[in-house]
Order: sequence, then structure tokens, then C-alpha cells
Amino acid sequence: MAGDFIADVVRQDIASGQTRVQTRFPPEPNGYLHIGHAKAIVTDFSIAEQFDGVCNLRFDDTNPDTEDVEYVESIIDDIRWLGFSPNQVFYASDYFEDLYTWAESLIERGLAYVDDQDQETISGQRGGYGQEGVESPHRNRTPEENLDLFRRMRAGEFADGERVLRAKIDMQADNMQLRDPVMYRIRRGHHHRTHDTWLIYPTYDWAHGQSDALEGVTHSMCTLEFVTHRPLYDWYLEHLDLPREKPQQLEFARLELTHTVTSKRKLRQLIDDGVVDGWDDPRMPTLQGLRRRGYPAAAIRSFCTHIGVTKTNARHSIEELESFVRVELNRVAQRRMAVLRPVKLVIDNWPAGQTEWFEIANNPENPDDGTRQVPFSGELWIEREDFAAVPPPKFFRLYPGNEVRLRGAYLVTATSAVEDANGDIVEVRATYDPASRGGNSPDGRKVKSTMHWVSADHAIDAEVRLYEHLFAAEAPGQATGDPLDDLAPASVETLVAKVEPALAAGESGVGPGQVVQFERIGYFAADRDVPLLFHRTVGLRDEWAALQKRAA
Repeated sequence: MAGDFIADVVRQDIASGQTRVQTRFPPEPNGYLHIGHAKAIVTDFSIAEQFDGVCNLRFDDTNPDTEDVEYVESIIDDIRWLGFSPNQVFYASDYFEDLYTWAESLIERGLAYVDDQDQETISGQRGGYGQEGVESPHRNRTPEENLDLFRRMRAGEFADGERVLRAKIDMQADNMQLRDPVMYRIRRGHHHRTHDTWLIYPTYDWAHGQSDALEGVTHSMCTLEFVTHRPLYDWYLEHLDLPREKPQQLEFARLELTHTVTSKRKLRQLIDDGVVDGWDDPRMPTLQGLRRRGYPAAAIRSFCTHIGVTKTNARHSIEELESFVRVELNRVAQRRMAVLRPVKLVIDNWPAGQTEWFEIANNPENPDDGTRQVPFSGELWIEREDFAAVPPPKFFRLYPGNEVRLRGAYLVTATSAVEDANGDIVEVRATYDPASRGGNSPDGRKVKSTMHWVSADHAIDAEVRLYEHLFAAEAPGQATGDPLDDLAPASVETLVAKVEPALAAGESGVGPGQVVQFERIGYFAADRDVPLLFHRTVGLRDEWAALQKRAA
């Protein structure tokens, strides 16, 4: 992995005598995983694999109000789809009793206390950077009193929010995380695993490091926003009787993409507001959305490996990710012909009622993919933009008097066009050269354009959705503070296309989720649930390469 400073740290630890490596991926099951999580998954699992260690999946299920078994199942499915298999699956809720016992031990040693103040008051007393903190009036309760109140919190004697348990550290610490952080809060939400057993729940900072220690994690990797949390992570561990060596927290830059938002809160708002159809909408940056759009797992893994693990946040161009998708699909996707904006091409000298079949390669990049039979008749569908009654400069496709090659079939020459009352072309007339079967000129004459086509007699109607960026701005929300202010006015266009018979749904056609290349157009994924619905994955043009060329 390029620029992997974490691997360097692990290598040094092993050289210093550490005998094993254990990592974990710790998502909260309060939504679907997104592209940013993919980088964390690749990092966690790759480090373990590189050093013959293990990587576990642990759900940070400490907030019953927002978590659900639906998210648990989707996360497990996404990790498996990306190509990884956790050594074991754990839950923070597995350790609720252990965490509670450890909390009591801190109380008994005068290192934690029950505070009766509300959250707003506590937040205000913490002050700010360069400002003094204000100690709670309950900070100096005796261990006996705190222990009694804490046990009564667990027993349900107090209302939600009426009391919290706080660590007793330093209200004047420069690091705000150390100013007596909250460890437990009263919350009567129904938990998806423990149900109604617990009425108090640990905060992330209290549960995280201790869960690492209980599982035997050696290297606890997280993103840079947790750098300021590391002293608290270490403080908790240093004041507990751990079953094994203390884990080490390491922070790396999160993955941000242009034209993309990964905040779960904002993604959920897009769903609630009806902007998108759900977590798996192909415009969403969720792994479910990217998967439905046709992004290969191998391309996502390669991209995450390529950008590496660094200590500096950066926003990567989404075109860079698309370039990896395009390279992978060019290798594995079979080719098909589809006409998105059809206009009829009538070959006047074609024998009436005749149909010919052409053998065309499924993927020129992979001869093992074989060939398919494609029907050709005297009436075809071609792209509307492939004909011009009056051609602009350097237009090499069909126009009256110009000859082109029809992919794998014949050379044809346009003769005229038929317009409707609005002046729109509804039909193009042409002749073909019978001696050019296979698309080759019998006398060696050159043509400057090869066009795709679909036989009108054999065409199948398919719904095709073309996607643009969901957010128009490269850095959504940078100008106004709210990313939703930068939503693109139109991020999807739906067309009824004419496609060749090999794109039919079913055993002999395209399977659910399969990605194919529509020749000359781009890569498209068959919907997993709706037959003959195709989502554009990426176009054929490598926009990342163009951006790099301009930058040079």
C-alpha cells in the first residue's frame, strides 16, 4: 500500500519483540457503509494480512436509538462483497458487563463520579481552547456516594438524561477530551441485541479502547479526527487492570472524494427528503449504491490501495476512482450494442425480409469470453447523434453522401433523411455495399467512422438511467456550510433504449448485477431486481487521464 506509515509502525513493533498483529474494523450499525469505510476496511484487513495477523469485525453498538439489525446485516454483506472475511465478529454490547465492572473500579479509586447536571451545562463548563474549565459541583462526591448513584442509574431509578457518569481527569487540560468526559448516559432505547436489559449505555470513548483490550487488538486504526481522542484512549487503558498488553491507536487520513458527501446524517436526509430512492440508490456513495451502479469490488480495493495511508487529509478526484473502475471493467465486461437515443436507419437496397447473423466477440480483451450471434436486417436503430443532415467540421459519421462502417457488419452510405413537422429527423435512408460483409472494404477504401447499431426487427426495449454527480460542487457545502445546498439540479436521466437480444434478462442473457459495455457509450449494470433496467456505471472516456494531462 503506497505511503503506508502504519505498516512501518507495525514493522518496528515486530522488530522490538511484538509477537502478533491483530486489527479490527469497528463500524457503528446506524447506517450503510460508504466509500470512506472501504478505505478503512482495506487498511484494517490488509495490515493484518501483510503481517500474518487477524482482523475482526466489531460493531460499536452503544447507541440503541439509531442502530438496527438491518445495518448489521448490510455491513457484513458489504465486507464480504469487498472480498474480506473477518476472523471473528464481535459487538461492543458483548462487553457491557465488563465495561460496567471497570467503571465501578474507577469510581472506587476516585477516578469517576456521577454528575447530576444536564448535557448543556456540562458542555458549557468544559470551556474551550484557551479557556478555563469549570468543575462540576458534584465532582468531589465520595466514592461510596458515586457507586450508589451509579448502581441506581443502572437499576432505572432516574430519568433519561438526569445523571451521567464522568471520568475524573483534569478540567484544565489543554486537550478538551480530557476535561472529565462522559462515560455513561441513561438511555431507555431498545437495543437490537440486549433488548431492554440495559438502561445505561457507554460512550464511544469509554467502550472503544476497552473493547480493543478485551479482544486483544494490537493496532487500533482510526481516522484523523480521533487524534485528540488518543490521550483519553490511553488514559482509560492505563488506569485499568488489562487482561493483556495495551493496544496502540494509530490515525490515518479519511477518504474524501470530489462531488461526494459521506456524512451518514446527510445521506439519511437525502433519503428522507426523497432526493434519492434509498441507501442503495446508484447515486449514493454507499457501498450498496456503488455496487448497484456496477462498481467492481476489485476496483474499489485497488483504488484504496493506490491512494495509500497518509497522515494528511486530502480530497481525491472522483474521476480517479472512476478510472480504476473503468480499467477493471474493460478487462472483465462483455460487449453489447445498445442505442440510447434511437433513430431508424433504412437500407434501401437490402433484400426484403432478409436477416443475417454476425459473429461478434464478447470481449476483445479476453478471447476466452467467446463470441455471440447478432442479427442484422434492412431496418436498424442508430444513435440520433450519429447522423447530421448538415455535418459540422470534422464530423465523420453519417451524413448524405458519407460512408461509414457498421460495427462487424457492412459499409453503408447515407442518401437522405426524413423529417417530421418540427424539423426533427425521424428516419435516415442509406444503401449498403454487399461486398463489405464483416465491415471490410473489398477494394481497400478507407472510412473514418465505425458506428454501433441494433436490428429494428430484433431490438428489445430497455430502461437506461444515466447518472451525473449528485452534488454539483467539488467540495459540497464548502461555500454555505450545508452540502445539500450544492445538490445538482438534475443527476439522473431516464431513457428507453433499443438493445440487442443478447441483453435480454434471463439465463441466456444478462444476469442481475452483471456489468456490460454498451459499445461506444460506456459501462452499464443490469439492475439486481428489475429486468431490463440498466444503470450507467461510468463512461468510456478516461476523465482522470485527461485531468492529469492538463495538470502536467
